[in-house]
Amino acid sequence: MMDRKFEWHEQRTTTPDGVYRVLRTAILDGTVPPGEQLRETHIAADLGISRSPLREALTKLEEEGLVVKIPFRGSFVVEVSAREVAEIASIRLLVEPYAAELSAATLRGPERLRLKQTIEELYRATDTNDIPASIDAHLRFHRLFYEYSGNAALHALWNGWENKLRLYFSVDHRTYSDLHEIAVEHERLAALALEGDIEGFRHETVRQFQNALRAES
Repeated sequence: MMDRKFEWHEQRTTTPDGVYRVLRTAILDGTVPPGEQLRETHIAADLGISRSPLREALTKLEEEGLVVKIPFRGSFVVEVSAREVAEIASIRLLVEPYAAELSAATLRGPERLRLKQTIEELYRATDTNDIPASIDAHLRFHRLFYEYSGNAALHALWNGWENKLRLYFSVDHRTYSDLHEIAVEHERLAALALEGDIEGFRHETVRQFQNALRAES
């Protein structure tokens, strides 16, 4: 197995948070692919750091669902199967339009600015080709519907999916020839939700989820 080098980062960092950001970026932009081992000795040498901040960073990544620690073997980038992705997508097709319907009044009113800011963040990240930031903004956008649905069961569903979706998006975002299209698609979704056009929202969701639904095949 090839050992990744972390020397491309011009600014070396010794804080756990800085190491976390370096490793997180490497995982989300595909530099370190799913299933690959994060070898502590090599990473510490590449970044010029001690093992202590590295271990803190790996623990944070584990809590976020990006890394799994296997006893006596080490830390590995988590893999999400095509089947899991397709199953989540098929459930989201059923419940996300409902979450959008329930949250529309809040997103039209007191939280409209937050929705607008999330779309702006998505445009900024996709226009600068910043894959980790685009994934974070993509997740924040969809989370708004579940968060403001007023339905705790819907919100819990999203929380259960988010880490797996983050890993899936890290692969899916790299398939776009122009990341900007992701922001355009989500601005369209937001407009449909705010207009109360839930049938239109459902159709647009089906169109956007084609990659995830096809992942299994």
